[in-house]
Amino acid sequence: MDRILDILQALGIPFAYDHFAEGESPEPPFICYLLPASDNFAADGQVYFKATEVHIELYTDIKDVGLEASVESVLDERSIFYDKSEVWIESERLYEVLYSFEMEV
Repeated sequence: MDRILDILQALGIPFAYDHFAEGESPEPPFICYLLPASDNFAADGQVYFKATEVHIELYTDIKDVGLEASVESVLDERSIFYDKSEVWIESERLYEVLYSFEMEV
């Protein structure tokens, strides 16, 4: 968990696990992160390697290529292989850029 917090703190923007409490959401940009699943390696009924799926959701009210490059730079510096996707959330009037990867936590 410390590695994930290190990544998020290096970005220098507000973040919360899953969501911010109602009424406490900061102005964009901000990040929500999740640990939705694991992909552990096991044999003989024992887990030998614990891999956790990580989602970093970057929310912005405008397309911010520079901020995305900053996020990617922080991940690249830590040799994290990630997948990236993007969606416009009409009801929130926000872009969500999702970075997903696995890491030992």
